[in-house]
Amino acid sequence: MKINIKYILISTLAISITVGCKKDFLNQTPEATIVGDNFFKTETDIKQAVNGAYSSLIGMGLTSYWLFGEMRSDNTTYQYNGTDRGLEQREFVDEFLSSATAPPIQQYWQESYTAIAHCNDVLDHVGKISMSDAAKNQYTGEAELLRGFHYFNLVRQFGGVPIRITSTQSPGDARSKGRATEADVYKQIVADLTDAATKLPAKYTGADIGRVTQGTAFTLLGKVYLTQKNYADALTALRKVTALGYTMLPDYKNVFDPANKNNSESIFEIQYLGSQNGLSSNFLYQFAPWTSGSTVTGDPGTNLGSGNGYNIPTQDMVDAYEAGDIRKDASLSLSFKDPTSGKVVPYVIKYNHGFVDRGKTNDDFPILRYPDVLLMIAECLNEQGFAAGGEAFNLLNQVRTRAHLPAKTAGNTDAALNVSNQAAFRDAIFQERRVEFAFENHRWYDLLRTGKAVEVMNAHGVRQMAQFSTIPAGSYKVTTNKLLLPIPQREVTLDNLTQNPQ
Repeated sequence: MKINIKYILISTLAISITVGCKKDFLNQTPEATIVGDNFFKTETDIKQAVNGAYSSLIGMGLTSYWLFGEMRSDNTTYQYNGTDRGLEQREFVDEFLSSATAPPIQQYWQESYTAIAHCNDVLDHVGKISMSDAAKNQYTGEAELLRGFHYFNLVRQFGGVPIRITSTQSPGDARSKGRATEADVYKQIVADLTDAATKLPAKYTGADIGRVTQGTAFTLLGKVYLTQKNYADALTALRKVTALGYTMLPDYKNVFDPANKNNSESIFEIQYLGSQNGLSSNFLYQFAPWTSGSTVTGDPGTNLGSGNGYNIPTQDMVDAYEAGDIRKDASLSLSFKDPTSGKVVPYVIKYNHGFVDRGKTNDDFPILRYPDVLLMIAECLNEQGFAAGGEAFNLLNQVRTRAHLPAKTAGNTDAALNVSNQAAFRDAIFQERRVEFAFENHRWYDLLRTGKAVEVMNAHGVRQMAQFSTIPAGSYKVTTNKLLLPIPQREVTLDNLTQNPQ
């Protein structure tokens, strides 16, 4: 269904405008002092700040999330551009060659902590403003959930990171207390998500559709517990999601159509508005082969170059689909041949629904969908004990049925469909997650939490280097140390943080 997401447009403009208007021209607060207490006076101010917290997702969704969640995995790579090497650092992320001074890593860190700061501003001031309990709970829950989400991404990418849960009120507050342990970061994440789940509504109506809900909180909490291998608590959280009325759409392809934004299986998606500067998406362009001209984008007015040809599906990914899986044609295309080499260059088609204006598209980006809940529940049940023909099989096969694939069962006469023990079911879930959530930034995190990242990525690297002669020597030498990104050198220097070994 179509939704009104004007609140995101407000978010990036209204806060700065309102702060400026509320200053008396002759009685201004010193520039070195944060003006949060001067700004937050009404419920409208709080809502604008919450909207600002959502707006942080827009920029991160356009690059950082897929660069570190998808391209760092065996799902996608890049199309080499020998004529313009301006974004070589993105290639290094894919090849495990990034250093602590890499701009994409610094950008990811800064964007995450800026987003966390927006959440902290809300949480530090929401209790001081007169409003209904329902409104106060909603705004608190939204800020807590978003903060927990950002810390969840940070801890999986960097390990223990500084925990900031209050606003920076002066330059003296800028330095952190140093890196917290991973356990403490997870403790903060669980606290944020648990409280958010008690405060957020189950659903919204009207212009508020698209905001995070109770279902978002429980789904994310279940994923956090699953990552920690706490299967009992993960199952408890995920069971609560199934009671909230989510359902899978009958047609997989329709899930990603902009006409169906925030549909019945959407639990959390980044909201984009194609008609507005700064609010539109552009995945259609970034994921198009840079040599494809207007063939892939359909936009003769936009030139392609160094900013295109990313998140290109690997041969590993192309081969991952079973025969007859409708998700393949809904997710990637093999229709483009490079005019120079004559070779097929796959590209992501999942977010290819045309453009609204030059360089602008209206595609949202999914973060959490209901099939994720079903497969996580199935995984938890299997980890608690394999049961041939049990609920875990039913949940797995619900997802497969929509993809027009036959059921997997214990004792199946077809070896490809036979799942006869706990280890085999783990493999079945791992495979199903890959094709169901292709290009949705789950793959790298699934590799990490299942302990498969080193083995899978080294094998993937061998295949990549055999296929492409342009890959630098030393690429894809993946060790346990390489699973965490280096802390940006700027942060190590200015905040006296301990560096991750590389």
